[in-house]
Amino acid sequence: MDIAATTCSAKDLAVLLSSSNSTSSLAAATFLCSQFSNISSKLSDTTYAVDNTYLLFSAYLVFAMQLGFAMLCAGSVRAKNTMNIMLTNVLDAAAGAISYYLFGFAFAFGTPSNGFIGRHHSFFALSSYPERPGADFSFFLYQWAFAIAAAGITSGSIAERTQFVAYLIYSSFLTGFVYPTVSHWFWSTDGWASASRSDNNLLFGSGAIDFAGSGVVHMVGGIAGLWGALIEGPRIGRFDRLGRSVALRGHSASLVVLGTFLLWFGWYGFNPGSFLTILKGYEKSRPYYGQWSAVGRTAVTTTLAGCTSALTTLFSKRLLAGHWNVIDVCNGLLGGFAAITSGCAVVEPWAAIVCGFVASWVLIGFNLVAKKLKYDDPLEAAQLHGGCGAWGVIFTGLFATKRYVNEVYSGDGDRPYGLLMGGGGKLLAAQFVQIVVIIGWVSVTMGPLFYGLHKMNLLRISTEDEMAGMDMTRHGGFAYAYNDEDDVSVKPWGKVGPTSQSSTPTPTLTA
Repeated sequence: MDIAATTCSAKDLAVLLSSSNSTSSLAAATFLCSQFSNISSKLSDTTYAVDNTYLLFSAYLVFAMQLGFAMLCAGSVRAKNTMNIMLTNVLDAAAGAISYYLFGFAFAFGTPSNGFIGRHHSFFALSSYPERPGADFSFFLYQWAFAIAAAGITSGSIAERTQFVAYLIYSSFLTGFVYPTVSHWFWSTDGWASASRSDNNLLFGSGAIDFAGSGVVHMVGGIAGLWGALIEGPRIGRFDRLGRSVALRGHSASLVVLGTFLLWFGWYGFNPGSFLTILKGYEKSRPYYGQWSAVGRTAVTTTLAGCTSALTTLFSKRLLAGHWNVIDVCNGLLGGFAAITSGCAVVEPWAAIVCGFVASWVLIGFNLVAKKLKYDDPLEAAQLHGGCGAWGVIFTGLFATKRYVNEVYSGDGDRPYGLLMGGGGKLLAAQFVQIVVIIGWVSVTMGPLFYGLHKMNLLRISTEDEMAGMDMTRHGGFAYAYNDEDDVSVKPWGKVGPTSQSSTPTPTLTA
């Protein structure tokens, strides 16, 4: 629509209003109404454009977390498996895109549907999507970025010992069916436990509040990784013959820190972006206050929870282990982020500090349990995302505030909210239901899948390959050239012509 079409000319009105004829008055009113309708339509278009741009930008931030996962994983494994873990991170995104496009998105958000799983035909392979106001391809892109994040979490738990084909199978199954079903339960307007059900038939009158996915994303990925690592068993050398823990340290703390900062950056799309829109007012009496304010508050609570958890981990590990460990601090930071993700939009900033403090001890506690049970997770993914994610779901049931719950979920003022904030126990009950059903669902789907791959010898690599490292045995060479002797382009037999007989020694880099 041309902007000029929305202008109202005084000359045009003068002709119509100069007569007392009722027909002319009606014509004048019709003219005015049409102009206002044009203006309203233009403003509506602008609102949709701004909201979709905001969602697309958030989707790009969440997708950038894949780079963070890749760097974090690469730094946390030994150098001999770097190419393998990087390839699996690329695979998570690539295979996840196809499976989520074909099936996952429809299972998650296909509507009209039932409470268990989406099933509307137009959503499969986006065959006739979008077909309703407010729906656009930006929403699909955003949800796909979430789906591959869950798959990325799982890959960390089974790193350094898993066959490539197993990654391909589990990643497609997780993003195409397991994760979408959970997201339908808690995020779709048809989901049986969703806090946003369109018919207001809410679980315990509340629904489970998992705003950005402490349960839906982090617990799903963490529990899936738990089953994979349990069925595979620990890496060779992780525990000695007496059952004592042996540290198999990652090869690059620099990559771990880089990956952590990239994930931190992406989390500002993960949590604030989960509002999906930004141009929405809350109170007419406060025109400056609206969803844009809630977006900012959510970024603040996210930041405070992560930073508190990082500092708590820093000093706690100093007391427990006797040194300052940057790897532990990075994991503590991410544990705080995973925990606050559920309630980031409905809690006060001070409560986020409580969330981060407890998340740090949850992570430390689960790591101690894992060591006791001889459970091996190279990235602490199950403990971090599964354990801290579960704490985050419970935290929301304790600290969600009445005002924010009703703003974010468009309540009438009577929705249950946090137990410790005076809102009763209904929301907390719904949160516990969420934890139980996620553990159960992921266990009965991913557990048998990993076990079946194990029985078919498709899960774990051979002992020889594991000892040598998968980069050399499965991917054609190491990720790093430590000196020029590893570069065939400078070897005499790698040159062409008379220089191939040169007696000049190959230069070698020295430390």
